Amino acid sequence: MTGQLTLREGWLTWTPGRGLTAEPEPVPDGPLLVADSWLVRDGRVRGYGRHRERFLHACAESGGPGPRRLVRFWQDVTAALPRTGAWFPRVELTAESLELRLRLRHAPPLGTEIRVWSVGQPDLRTAPRRKGPDLDILARVRGRAVEEGAQEGVLVDPSGVVLESATASVLWWEGDTLCQPPPRLPLLPGVTAALIQERALHTGIRTAHRERTLPELADREVWLVNALHGIRPVTGWIGEQTTTAGPAVRAEEWRKWLDGLTEPLPNNTGNN
Repeated sequence: MTGQLTLREGWLTWTPGRGLTAEPEPVPDGPLLVADSWLVRDGRVRGYGRHRERFLHACAESGGPGPRRLVRFWQDVTAALPRTGAWFPRVELTAESLELRLRLRHAPPLGTEIRVWSVGQPDLRTAPRRKGPDLDILARVRGRAVEEGAQEGVLVDPSGVVLESATASVLWWEGDTLCQPPPRLPLLPGVTAALIQERALHTGIRTAHRERTLPELADREVWLVNALHGIRPVTGWIGEQTTTAGPAVRAEEWRKWLDGLTEPLPNNTGNN
């Protein structure tokens, strides 16, 4: 099925030949094998091709449908995405039936800063490098942080080294060096984090992979970055540990640059 199917929130299930069809809320059949999501504002998206490649690669690794079906699914998703309004769609590959779905969701209010719980949470994910299987675990981490008066919680490894937050990659500045955790750690490959790192490299800004605990991020400019909110500087650490957030002196300029990367959704769905 081609063209935009609906501008209402809900689930669309994909089958070969029929394409995407609206369905009632599905009965959960276990954790998702793969999921991916991004922000669409008036038909414009940032890093759309990168989200496509991450989703298709993760599906292939998970024993999902063959590449032709995955490409056709993505073409139908592209045609169905709304071209007006603010949306936060999610594509899914289910665990039991290997069903491909598109979930249309209105985008929540976007944030420009964030308060983070200063108590690192143990990493209980089963597939940290793939988005989908651990969404429930991450939701509980974030929920625990909200109970403590923050907006986000941070995962740490057994030695206390910062990995990422429940919904975002963690970047920070040490002097003029833009830092992030080493890639050998169990990290989701963030699309937004990759765009930021590439800009730094192309403009001559020094980058580094460093292991840091939460107390070692005190007084530094720390960012949580993801596809929904873009760059959100940490303006407060909430918790028993006294941690001071560093001034966000670079965030505004980088946010403007990142917002300028959005591009129209492809019209030629065969070449997205």
